[in-house]
Amino acid sequence: MPVWLPWPLPTGWLVTGFGEVGDDRTGVRASVVALSGPSVTQGPADMLIIAEEPGIGLGAAYAGLPGPDPGEGFDAGPPHAKIDARGHPTALWCAGRGVPGDRAVYVGEALGNWLWTVAWPVEAGCFIALANLSLRDLRDQDQALDLPFGAFSPRLDGDV
Repeated sequence: MPVWLPWPLPTGWLVTGFGEVGDDRTGVRASVVALSGPSVTQGPADMLIIAEEPGIGLGAAYAGLPGPDPGEGFDAGPPHAKIDARGHPTALWCAGRGVPGDRAVYVGEALGNWLWTVAWPVEAGCFIALANLSLRDLRDQDQALDLPFGAFSPRLDGDV
């Protein structure tokens, strides 16, 4: 399962936690990386980047959606954002219908898994759409990254 991290990190952003879903029998089926930094407008912002197998539901839970996946029609029309995931252009669509108004959610597919970005406050979603993010998979062995860490994100406290 990919462990996505934007790299280089945008100015002022810190890694604030990691998480996974799975068990000894099935292995890791979803991963999440938490980041915190300045919002586009003012004040702090949080972002989660989630990779998961279809049907797991971690991304949908953080997005505030009822089902395990983004639902029918989320990808109708052209993508709302494009990012680079491990050297490949990746389309993301805004999952606006049914998402609570306090967050911005974008979802797409990378390496055969769902790729979710969930940002608080909603204005931080502009960061995803406009920042030209380049994601690296932290599982790759050919990188020596000096990650800046911040305080553990309360978004990962288990109350999804």
